[in-house]
Amino acid sequence: MPQFFFNKKLILLLVSIILLVALIGFSMRDRDKLTWPEQFIQDTTGWAQNVFNKPVSAVTRFVENLGDLQHTYDENKKLKARLDEYVQLKTEVQELSEENEDLRKTLDKKDSLREYESIQATVIGRDPDQMWHELIRINKGKLQGVEKNMAVITADGLIGKVKTPGQFSSTVELLTSVDTTNRVSAIVQGDDKAYGIIEGYDEEKGLLMLKRIPYDKKIKKNSFVITSGYGGIFPRGLPIGKVVDVKIDQNGLNQTAYVQPSTDFYDINNVMVLERKVAGKEAEIQDEGQE
Repeated sequence: MPQFFFNKKLILLLVSIILLVALIGFSMRDRDKLTWPEQFIQDTTGWAQNVFNKPVSAVTRFVENLGDLQHTYDENKKLKARLDEYVQLKTEVQELSEENEDLRKTLDKKDSLREYESIQATVIGRDPDQMWHELIRINKGKLQGVEKNMAVITADGLIGKVKTPGQFSSTVELLTSVDTTNRVSAIVQGDDKAYGIIEGYDEEKGLLMLKRIPYDKKIKKNSFVITSGYGGIFPRGLPIGKVVDVKIDQNGLNQTAYVQPSTDFYDINNVMVLERKVAGKEAEIQDEGQE
């Protein structure tokens, strides 16, 4: 016989395994009643399972809750990133929409100014300090045909003229400039047209001052003010604003109309630079050599 059959420990192990298999097979039979050892083993096993099952279940639920919490955190993080993207996208769409509307209005204005050469330009700079109300910089210069004193408009109306043209960019002097030589000949529309000169800006009221209107002219509030074209620089008929108030000057010979600008000077993005093709007879009527 082989040597391992003589090993007592091995024989005892084999016998134990056989007995265990026999007991398992016996216990798995379909029976209505169990023996008391089987009941004892069953109850003992059930009690032990119950004792160990509770903490194990608690730990399992805790681990699952941690997983759910981590999953919720990741989802919230993704949603927050999506929300940020949405806000940014909404802002870009709003900006593009406004720019598109502005450009469409500018193109419409270009069609109505066929008798003038026009150069589309974009505002690229503005002095944030004291020159905020006076000067802007545009992205077109001499190489694009921009010259000194050319009129500059937005889709809403006249805003000023070219002050300093450069090769690639130019500086535009706004109507709100305090420069006393910054003047524009204008007309107050109505049954009885009244001529005057835009020469000043009331910064406190935010209104342009149309001066030198004869005292006997009846100026109605909300009357529109446009360029007269006299002077050969600004084309005739460009909107400037509308009258909101009228006052007699100190000498009593003239009156001043306060004009609400048609353009928001705080929000200028796209402009057009105009070059008159023909000066016209209006140039004969110069108002002190300035306009």
